Amino acid sequence: MPIKKHLAVTSLLGASFAALGQNSFIVEDLKVEGLQRVALGAALTHIPINVGDTVDQYTISQTIKALYKSGHFDNIVAFRDGEQIIFKVQERPTIAGIDFDGNKDIKDEQLNESLEQQNIRVGEPLDKTVIDNIEKGLIEFFHSIGKYNAKIEVSIIDLPRNRVRLKLEFKEGDAASIRQINLVGNELFSDEELLTLVESQQDLPWWKFMSNDRYQKQTIEGDLEKIRSFYLDRGYLRFNIDSTQVSVSPERESVYVTANITEGDTYTVKGYDFIGDLLGREELVKSIIPLKAGELYNGSIVTSSEEFIKGYLARFGYANAEVRTIPEIDDENKEVQLTLSVNPGKRVYVRRILVNGNQVTSDEVVRREMTQLEGAWLSNQNLERSKLQIQRLPYMEKVDFEVKPLPGADDMVDVDFTVKEQPAGSFQAGVAYGSYGGLQFNVGVSESNFLGTGNQLAFNINTSKSQNNYSISYTNPYFTPDGVSQGSSIYYSSFDGSKLGLIGYDSRQYGIGTNFGFPINAINRINFGVRWIDEKLDYIADYEQTRILRLAFLDPEDPDGAYNFTKYELSAGWSRMTVNRGMFPTAGSRQSLTFRATSPNSDLNYFKVDYDSRFYWPISNDHQWVFSARAGLAYGNGYGETNGYEQTLPFQEFFRISENELRGFERNTILPRAIQRRMTEIPGSTLPDGTATANIGGDSEFDLLVPGGRIGGNAKATLGAELIVPTPFLDEDNTSSVRTSLFVDAANVWDTEFDVDRYSNLHEDQYKRLSDYSDPTRFRVSTGLSVQWISPMGPMLISFAYPLKKEDDDETKTISFNISNTF
Repeated sequence: MPIKKHLAVTSLLGASFAALGQNSFIVEDLKVEGLQRVALGAALTHIPINVGDTVDQYTISQTIKALYKSGHFDNIVAFRDGEQIIFKVQERPTIAGIDFDGNKDIKDEQLNESLEQQNIRVGEPLDKTVIDNIEKGLIEFFHSIGKYNAKIEVSIIDLPRNRVRLKLEFKEGDAASIRQINLVGNELFSDEELLTLVESQQDLPWWKFMSNDRYQKQTIEGDLEKIRSFYLDRGYLRFNIDSTQVSVSPERESVYVTANITEGDTYTVKGYDFIGDLLGREELVKSIIPLKAGELYNGSIVTSSEEFIKGYLARFGYANAEVRTIPEIDDENKEVQLTLSVNPGKRVYVRRILVNGNQVTSDEVVRREMTQLEGAWLSNQNLERSKLQIQRLPYMEKVDFEVKPLPGADDMVDVDFTVKEQPAGSFQAGVAYGSYGGLQFNVGVSESNFLGTGNQLAFNINTSKSQNNYSISYTNPYFTPDGVSQGSSIYYSSFDGSKLGLIGYDSRQYGIGTNFGFPINAINRINFGVRWIDEKLDYIADYEQTRILRLAFLDPEDPDGAYNFTKYELSAGWSRMTVNRGMFPTAGSRQSLTFRATSPNSDLNYFKVDYDSRFYWPISNDHQWVFSARAGLAYGNGYGETNGYEQTLPFQEFFRISENELRGFERNTILPRAIQRRMTEIPGSTLPDGTATANIGGDSEFDLLVPGGRIGGNAKATLGAELIVPTPFLDEDNTSSVRTSLFVDAANVWDTEFDVDRYSNLHEDQYKRLSDYSDPTRFRVSTGLSVQWISPMGPMLISFAYPLKKEDDDETKTISFNISNTF
């Protein structure tokens, strides 16, 4: 349309100037009338005429074209007044706003991005000629997703001061469903077998209302590529999709897709060789790639061989390597000779690495996790490892990088790392009351990225009817530049077991400790630590499981006094981490093995071994569906003798089960019970003079067993499986901070030192009351739904659980809520 206007105006100008005379003239003055937003100086820059120039009809015509080309004007007319030229212009209106209404399949952000590509944005002049192109492009998009009845109306609303507002109204309508997918030409594989490969579904019955048979052009194209890959992977080198037709029903509610294919014959790989430069590593590459002579041609193997060679070369800085497989097909013998053409290109170096998006974390903390260095050659392996190690930090939600070539330099790039931070800890302060813990007061700060340094600080005060805890800890993960970590802690705690469903005893202890961690490689670390602990036990109930400790440390002069212990605890551990994220990982594993033992000069001599592992396997490519499994094993016992009694694991060090290891059960409820054995008394008789004889003890077979509170055991096993699923109704931006999963938990704690046969001489009624607390098979099992959220106040977990296997005296609960626990 603008070009026609240009020509019309030019022809009119020609007539005008012809009427005034065919001869040229010298310009004495230039004027531009009608300017509002465009400055006069800006307009004159597009006029290639100056005062004193000689002009004619052609010069004026070219000037008008130049003014139109500037994009500022809708209409231009030129007049000659004596020896001066006057350009009367009408400016294009300025876009004051853009509104969208009725769009569902296209987000506002996508629409704005599309409009900006056509230079339509708020504050810019409006070129009305592109409106038709906008409508046409959007209609094509809706057709590609099956919405053939979609309508789009673009309105231009005039505003004062030569401004306009654009309004795009959408009537999307319903998407057409795939009524039928027809494959024509397949004889070797049935329609049913091939259609199981595709994502698109056809003519679904009403009861499959959760499935989707909506037509989408991109999905169909992807499905045909899956069928192509299916044939190529089975040696059908000449397979071809000859044509594809999409027919729409008259009411535009159904779509019929027909694909005509040629299957061909299978081909065998006769052999393969290389041309180009493999940097002298041809034999190594040959020994690794999966291509084999004499086997059926396989498209996936060919592609993976190409990608392997590209990745291998990229490790040495050849980031732009080109690998192309050239087949030489022998149709007579049904063989193919493959030639892999390799062009490594130039080695690429990294000029500069930039870090963006870190509002709290300092650049140094992010950079120290990088294995890709500035000034070194570009390595895709180092880039991916750098991304992975940064993403494992608990205060990083998302990490991406972009390699940016430098203009004019084909061997130099910049790398931009963009990070998205997330809450790195928790703050808690409050007063609460619960049926389990009673009145509780707590103040706690846990920060994994203290002041953006990457150091970990934790301070906690927690008081309740059963326990008081005060602790401070600080860890520097980079105590040395090569990644040696150092942590220190100091704490005090007091504990009343009788108020937590355990046996009655009071514990008070305080201690101080330090530990060092040493990296073995990128995924393995070893740790060593030492702690000094002062512990006091008092009011210990007399049970079978506490008998050894009481006898070994009893003070004959003060049999009811407290027990005081000094312990020097040494620890060593190994950890292996391959997860892709520090919090809410979706791939990889975490494993740890910890050994703790008190030194021989400690008052209590014991050891504890604890193994814990968790694995993640993504089911879907976008990692929205993930299967996770965990397993934990722990064992402890004593060593040596004290006062003639063999040491065992002290009862206060017994293993317990947390609410997160076995959801659906009250804390500590599945632990072994303490046993109290009481001697039966036979009352004395009355003498003739009225006096009574003393009571005497009955035979031990008539002893009574009195079960006490839960006490725990020296062995523990936990198992779990989870199916992590997309969280319904959640915005895509929050998927990495909220996790929903279906779970199955199983756990057991047992006491290997418990000997049920020791009570076999009891009366049958009493013996039946016993459970074999040394039995490792008494697992409890639960299942349910869990939702976790990394909130600004810290990680929160809510679980809905149902016990699948329990015992008669177990206490269960359906709903649990915790803060500062993540899986």
